[in-house]
Amino acid sequence: MENKVALVTGAAGGIGEAVVRALAGLGVAVALVDRNRERLEVLAKDLRRDGRRAEPLPADVTDSAEVEAAVSEAERRLGGLDYLVNAAGVLRTGEARELSDSDWSATFAVNTTGVFFVSRAVVNRMVARGSGGVIVTVASNAAGTARMEMSAYAASKAAATMFTKCLGLEVARFGIRCNVVAPGSTDTPMLTALWEDGGDDDALRASIDGVASAYRVGIPLGRIARPEHIADAVLFLLSEQAAHITMHDLTVDGGAALGH
Repeated sequence: MENKVALVTGAAGGIGEAVVRALAGLGVAVALVDRNRERLEVLAKDLRRDGRRAEPLPADVTDSAEVEAAVSEAERRLGGLDYLVNAAGVLRTGEARELSDSDWSATFAVNTTGVFFVSRAVVNRMVARGSGGVIVTVASNAAGTARMEMSAYAASKAAATMFTKCLGLEVARFGIRCNVVAPGSTDTPMLTALWEDGGDDDALRASIDGVASAYRVGIPLGRIARPEHIADAVLFLLSEQAAHITMHDLTVDGGAALGH
């Protein structure tokens, strides 16, 4: 992967940051895309201190004009993109009948439309160059397993998953692979934000042991994932070790979805 070029959305924290650090550690030049300008600058400086190539590109993935500008600037600064990782995501919870219009719209704007905007901008440039490329979308095991109070999130991730697979089918003839990583509960701010009511220890135990009243099984491996676990799966699908894998959905959830 050394000397390759990647663009990662949601780069300011959580899984996105873990992917950025893992790629940079392998000698990949990385364009960091997120709305959090301050955090991007801090991360880029940290990576540069270690001799890595990292360019912070603040942008809102829900705005197609900002996306096009960010992708163009990434290629101007770093060269043609070899990899794209769609890791930006938001979570709005609540029973489906009580979700607001803004909850629904905001969830799909980032988790689905954002994946479309960024993937379209990147893949069109990959096709034009004719040298292939790889796209990985970070979705969720909730895309294939019903979860109470997560209808918007699950539906948006299911849509992003199928979009990525359809895109992979269309661009396979150009040597471009498109795959999905589906995490389960992972130690990120998105997960811990759900723990505010019950306390960290109780919420962590519930995630691992499951909640019968919510029809949620636990995690057979007995632990939640670290962001690095998800990054490892992303790197595998980007790598030449996965050269004959496309349109695949790799679940990384410690068995929480029971293999589905």
